[in-house]
Amino acid sequence: MAVVIRMKRTGRKRRPCYRISVTDKYLPRDGRSLDTLGVYDPIAPSEEAQLTLDVERARSWLDRGALPSETVASIFRRQGVYEGRPEKPARTRPGRAAQTARKASRAADKQQRAEAKSARRSARAKQPAAASE
Repeated sequence: MAVVIRMKRTGRKRRPCYRISVTDKYLPRDGRSLDTLGVYDPIAPSEEAQLTLDVERARSWLDRGALPSETVASIFRRQGVYEGRPEKPARTRPGRAAQTARKASRAADKQQRAEAKSARRSARAKQPAAASE
C-alpha cells in the first residue's frame, strides 16, 4: 500500500482549513485517512493558531515510508520534522555534460552563423554611405 501525507480540505466556503492526514494514495483527497497529524488554518489571526502538528507521529510515518506532498513537506521543514534525519545526496547527472556528435554539430553551425553575421556587418560598415539625392 502506497501511503502519502497530504492535506484534506475542511471548513466552509471561502474559509479553508486543512487537516494534515496520512492516507492511501489511491483514495480521494477528502476521503478516509489512516491518521491525522495536525491542522493547518491559513486564515487564523496568530502564527500559533495557524498550525498544530504532532511532530513525533509525523516522523514515525516518514520512517515507515510515507511520502509527503510538496506543501506538507514545506510545513514539515518549517516545523523541524526533518531535523536529525540524513539528507539525500544530490543526484549526479553525467549525461548532461557529455559532448555528443549532435551537440558538437550544433555548436559548429552556431559559430559559423555568428562569423558570417559579423563578416556582413563589417562589410556593411566599410562601404561608403550612399548619397540619398
